[in-house]
Amino acid sequence: MLLQENTQEVGFTDKIVSTTLSYYEQFIEYIPRLGVGLTIIILGVFIAGFFGRFTTSRVSKRTQDPLMSRFLGKAIRFMLIIVFVMLALRTAGLGDISAGILATAGASAVVLGFAFKDIGQNFIAGIILSFNRPFNVNDTVEIGANFGRVKELEFRYTKLKTFDGKDVYIPNSDVITQPVTNYTEDGFFRWDFIVGIDYEDDINLAKDCIMQALKIDSKVIEDEGHVNYVIENELATSTINLKVFFWVDTFDFGRVANATRGRVIGNVKRALMEKGFYLPADIQEIKLYGRESDLPLSIKDKRVTKDA
Repeated sequence: MLLQENTQEVGFTDKIVSTTLSYYEQFIEYIPRLGVGLTIIILGVFIAGFFGRFTTSRVSKRTQDPLMSRFLGKAIRFMLIIVFVMLALRTAGLGDISAGILATAGASAVVLGFAFKDIGQNFIAGIILSFNRPFNVNDTVEIGANFGRVKELEFRYTKLKTFDGKDVYIPNSDVITQPVTNYTEDGFFRWDFIVGIDYEDDINLAKDCIMQALKIDSKVIEDEGHVNYVIENELATSTINLKVFFWVDTFDFGRVANATRGRVIGNVKRALMEKGFYLPADIQEIKLYGRESDLPLSIKDKRVTKDA
């Protein structure tokens, strides 16, 4: 009985040793193929990077569109890496694994489609935007509630740099579905503001004075297609409100356009006051009840007359 048990133990041990040696020999034989597969992956990454950069430079030179060229370059690099990985698996003798990956990807496409619906939408929207979009790099745009300069177009998002320094990443699907306002597509933008004059002032003379103030600023644009003008806007409580419309260059919207608007408002204010126009504040009505004589009130006319 004891001899039989010893014989079984020896047989079991021999099986373990023989199996281990078999796997070891197979692994030694498999090492060259594994090395070839790893070499293919490494070379594939370098080749994919080269073709990605080449595509980016060629498309950029032919289209002068950095957003499209970067997007296509990254897409080609990504697809080539996948191809080389599948090729490396087959070369290393893992063809069944690569086939299984493809089969699993196909079988799980529906499930992943629901699970990653937003990612898929953003990726497809990114492809559409790379070929057909309402902006270019460094354009000043407003997308929904986001306002800034376009910096990048990625697979999933569009990056804006706001004028107060924030980096905003907008999903590409939102860029496709939301209204996009481009402030720099043709380089022109019309500002407006309101200035109030006294009811006793000459309206036409005030309008001429404002137009002269617009002409002295070199950043204010006026040509056949972009006409500056002033209109009577409102008969307010204490003023006749004039609305001033003028065109500016918006290729540098964050600095030049805003600075021009502020400078024009200052020029108009100074020009009107130099011509003797009174820019009154809103009239406030004060009603006194009871002991009015106890209130130390006085009235002083601070208006500058035209004769002075």
